[in-house]
Amino acid sequence: MPYVKIEVTREGVTRQQKQALIAGVTNVLTEILNKDPNLTHVVIQEIDLDDWGYGGEQVSVLRERGITANK
Repeated sequence: MPYVKIEVTREGVTRQQKQALIAGVTNVLTEILNKDPNLTHVVIQEIDLDDWGYGGEQVSVLRERGITANK
């Protein structure tokens, strides 16, 4: 029974995007590891920007400076 936890910052991930993540991860585990998709659990947890940091800064502060994770 695979369990996958995806953590993302709370920045407007849509319901459709979450569904695509859940389906995509489930498909990868099915295709690569031959896992039963009916027994695969995917959890998406959204984290407030103040509660996530890297490079010694809160993501909320980095966003205020215009630094994003977009390509």
